[in-house]
Amino acid sequence: MKGYDYEELVKATESFSAARLIGRGSDGSVYKATLKDSKLVAIKKPSHDKSKLDNEILVLSSLRENPHVIRRLGTSHDSSTNNDVKLLVMELMPNGSLHDLLHVSAAPPTWPKRMQIAMQIARAVQFLHEGKPSVIHRDIKSANILFDSNWNAKLADFGLAVLLRFDSPRLPSQPAGTIGYLDPCYTTPDKLSTRNDVFSFGVVLLELISGRKAIDICRAPASIVEWATPLIEEQRVSEILDARISFPSSYMEATILQMLCIAARCVSSNEEVRPSIGEIVENLVVQRLRFPIWTSLLRTVILLRRPRKLASRWQQTRCAADQGDFPSRVSSGGLLLKEVLGDLSE
Repeated sequence: MKGYDYEELVKATESFSAARLIGRGSDGSVYKATLKDSKLVAIKKPSHDKSKLDNEILVLSSLRENPHVIRRLGTSHDSSTNNDVKLLVMELMPNGSLHDLLHVSAAPPTWPKRMQIAMQIARAVQFLHEGKPSVIHRDIKSANILFDSNWNAKLADFGLAVLLRFDSPRLPSQPAGTIGYLDPCYTTPDKLSTRNDVFSFGVVLLELISGRKAIDICRAPASIVEWATPLIEEQRVSEILDARISFPSSYMEATILQMLCIAARCVSSNEEVRPSIGEIVENLVVQRLRFPIWTSLLRTVILLRRPRKLASRWQQTRCAADQGDFPSRVSSGGLLLKEVLGDLSE
């Protein structure tokens, strides 16, 4: 990672002028800067608590470059003061955040664009979880999903991220995250796992599909999870879809329903129901469902109510279908419905 001259960065931000400020969080402020070579970058300056920025530098320095994760360009520090202030230089993301695109912009994204964003962030999380060492982000939310000049989504803000090194598996002293996205099962440090990120990703999926904020105190219930989960279980899908854009075309409808099924599993209070990020990516890659649309919704109800036995049966059924060993009456829903209703009535 490149080292930058501290004074050059101060000058590039006009001494961290408010006119250059493009973002502010609990761990610091981000400024737009123009370097000597006319390159535009983003510079993060820490707040009074420098530990989060130090942690972000540590985590980003350990990662390979990935198209779905914000790229760090280098660091700098001011050794002339006792505080030894560090700065993080990153690629500039000029098109703002997913939060602004969904909740501030006058032109909400189309359904195909929302599907693309979901896939890009899923791949970002997969890159973190399946890396060596593995990383748990702990703060996946729409405000931390940024867009580059080509409107590609990238995951940013690694101030709370945990680097799971095998040689020194140090856990954070306490749970952390953002209310509305924070996994309610993550109550103590030893509860830290990749499933916490999966929960947060599920909230982002619901936010993408509904256009509703993760927490909206003007609505009841305020939580998007508490609002959307019963609607998915009751198959009232049209009430969830963002009403600001037209109803999705038939070829997109199945994909959106698949996303709702995934989201419902991600935010389940039963951690065993939650899919791995690898499974999520695999499912999002599929452009159309092999089964009728209603069976995807039924699958969500199955997994939420009777996760172990019925999830296993569903997986066996799906594998049989993929291998061609699938009776025609099952593909029409008959056998599956009979077995499911029998199990749910036990």
